[in-house]
Amino acid sequence: LEVDLAVDPRARTLPVGVGLSAYRIVQEALTNALKHAPGSRVRVRVERRTDELAVEVENDAGTGAPAVRVESGHGLVGIRERVSLFGGRLQTGPTDGGGFRLAATLPMPPPAG
Repeated sequence: LEVDLAVDPRARTLPVGVGLSAYRIVQEALTNALKHAPGSRVRVRVERRTDELAVEVENDAGTGAPAVRVESGHGLVGIRERVSLFGGRLQTGPTDGGGFRLAATLPMPPPAG
């Protein structure tokens, strides 16, 4: 996979649970792109907003046949559960160009102090 990664510098310091969840969301999204759209270009964006962390992963259609045949995976289910655990939002679906887009937001706890 060719991955274009952009991480907001303010997202480099996060509460442990939010940071780990964001990491796992990106990890699973990249795994899905590798399985279902080999040779694709993937764009990953992580942005810290005032009260939430936004994670977006989008891949194009890819250049090869899927590397593995998957009858029913649990990747998106696991992502949905992880996002739900934090009271976040998740949007997933195909793109106009034949790729796939995942957009998750995780609420950020208020600053301590």
